[in-house]
Amino acid sequence: MKKIILLSSVVFFSVLALSSCIKSVNVGANENYWLSKERGDVVYSDSYCNYYVVETAYGYTIIRNVGNSYRPYEGSILYGDFGAYGTRDFYNYSTGVIVRGEVVETDLSYVDAQYAVDYYCPYAKTSGAKIMKSAAATNKMTRVTTQTTDK
Repeated sequence: MKKIILLSSVVFFSVLALSSCIKSVNVGANENYWLSKERGDVVYSDSYCNYYVVETAYGYTIIRNVGNSYRPYEGSILYGDFGAYGTRDFYNYSTGVIVRGEVVETDLSYVDAQYAVDYYCPYAKTSGAKIMKSAAATNKMTRVTTQTTDK
């Protein structure tokens, strides 16, 4: 009888521990595929809102977090297809994992993205949440070259 109780409790706790794990996909050798996709910078993310905003070369995209997948933080770099509506995977270059999201709005201006965030997340980060400007948009990257002199 003791063996049955001990065995059933071990099985119960192992099932409980294994079922609570979140699956994260390691990209590994597939990273070149993802880096060939469109790049976007996460400019708005809030723990109280299921939506986040990604700035791409064509404007702002609103993405809804799907399932229990990891939600990227502000400043994260994502790669994927941001120009079409629907559910798809994105590669979070900052953490090296695949996240799943649904593109609900695409190619928005800054003002339109601000209105969309207020619509989709009325209680997030207090009212009137502000979308930050990405580093690529505010600081145009300039190439700094150093010259060396041979003696």
